[in-house]
Amino acid sequence: MAGINVLSLVWASAVLLVAVRAELKTKTCTEVRLAYGSKGFNHNDVPHQGVNGAQLKVCPQGFTCCTPEMEEKLSQQSRTDLRAPVTQLSSNLQSTFTQRHRRFDQFFKELLDNAERSLHDMFTRTYGVMYVQHAELFKQFFQDLKRYYVSGGVNLEQMLSEFWAGLLERMFKLVNVQYHFTEEYMECVSKHTEQLKPFGDVPRKLKLQVTRAFVAARTFAQGLAVIGDVVGKVSTVNASPDCVRAAMKMMYCPYCSGQVALKPCLNYCLNVMKGCLANQADMDTEWNNIMDAMLNLAERLEGPFNIEAVMDPIDVKISDAIMNMQENSMQVSQKVFQGCGQPRPAVPDRVSRSAPDGGFNARFRPYNPEERPTTAAGTSLDRLVPDVKKHLKLAKKFWSTLPESVCAGERISAGDECWNGTAKSRYDSVVMGNGLANQVANPDVEVDITKPDLVIRRQIMVLRLMTNRLKSAHNGHDVTFFDMSEDGSGEESGSGCEGQHCTSDFVFTPTITKIPPVIARSGEASGAVSLPLTSFVLLLGAAALAMLASRR
Repeated sequence: MAGINVLSLVWASAVLLVAVRAELKTKTCTEVRLAYGSKGFNHNDVPHQGVNGAQLKVCPQGFTCCTPEMEEKLSQQSRTDLRAPVTQLSSNLQSTFTQRHRRFDQFFKELLDNAERSLHDMFTRTYGVMYVQHAELFKQFFQDLKRYYVSGGVNLEQMLSEFWAGLLERMFKLVNVQYHFTEEYMECVSKHTEQLKPFGDVPRKLKLQVTRAFVAARTFAQGLAVIGDVVGKVSTVNASPDCVRAAMKMMYCPYCSGQVALKPCLNYCLNVMKGCLANQADMDTEWNNIMDAMLNLAERLEGPFNIEAVMDPIDVKISDAIMNMQENSMQVSQKVFQGCGQPRPAVPDRVSRSAPDGGFNARFRPYNPEERPTTAAGTSLDRLVPDVKKHLKLAKKFWSTLPESVCAGERISAGDECWNGTAKSRYDSVVMGNGLANQVANPDVEVDITKPDLVIRRQIMVLRLMTNRLKSAHNGHDVTFFDMSEDGSGEESGSGCEGQHCTSDFVFTPTITKIPPVIARSGEASGAVSLPLTSFVLLLGAAALAMLASRR
């Protein structure tokens, strides 16, 4: 009796199998032909009816609408289709930061150009020939700032110290035209610029403002460029053969079963993409770190490190320093004479020849607000930075959420009637975590967790290094140079002092006690200092005061 039941069961199964095979043989592959042709392939490669799929390597075997040749072509297509959404999302992100870098870079360069033009126009109108004769000093000042921004290699603190030393040298000669100064004497003067403090507190404040603002602006621009570059490099990473195999099974095996409209289940897609994008997900920590570092530095750019607030009134600040020099010229000169020695009187003819020929134009007309030159098509830092901050916040966790971004919309089926890798049914496997280490048990992609992608690992290091630079800039330091601190005394800028031997004043030379008489002009008492330059000094100070009053 039992044997009869077994035979009956075997017979029923055989009949059912024959019926299924007969149904598959009679089922046409018309929809598959249309879908296959829409991918750019020859639809004639598709059999008209189901065939035996025993030779298929990826898709379920049995009767199918796919041949091994079709499976190979669809595998190559799956590689393209897998890259397409990743490339699109990455390209959009890269374009976002590349465009912001371009706008910021353009703004910064135009800001420097306009600041230089503003100073040149104002000083030419205000100081006339006296400025024109020494304009190369200011031109070099702006060239050094531009060179630092473009290529680095400029120690900002040292450059600023040299600028003030050069300005002191020229002004010192102008206010002491009755003396002859050798190169060695002027080196002594320049070496002690910071100790003399001829320009008041302006150089110290400006050094702090310029160094921090320029370091922050340049590093911020570099950060934008690095972010875009990293995205571009990571987006070109090729999928592994195992990943391509998994993508083929997910996207095109439904074709072979004749279900061309069937989409993968959401969690199935997530597991495939988490396996394929495991290396990219490992960037998440350093990626989020650089986003946070950029946001923190952006706060500085909007506040104390605002480059626009530093450069826009820099002509006024330098003029303020000049005014301080005029007011303290006698005290500064006496300190120099005591510290560097009494200079020799100049030849009378040289004194007269050194007087300004064209006079001095003290009339000063400051820019009205609407006359101030605009930068980058009228934009400002107050517009640029908030825009960048918004996109930085949106870009956080980009790489760890990339599988969710890919497995969205029309690419997946939201319900349980979906392709689970073998049939039209619900997907029951657990969704894997992010990153390479979490893929050891991925049910849909074979991932070798012992072989991380070297391109991505290098980009992780690039992000880490750039984050450190951003943090350093946030603290007011330039990693290129050693001493960029607020308390930096400028001891490396030529003061010649070391450690506890530094003093705030000159070490006066006691042997110099006799001051020779000053060469007097004809018709004036011996020892008088009334020279044409005296009126220049007074007018210079008056013009500077008028300028400051109008600009403040």
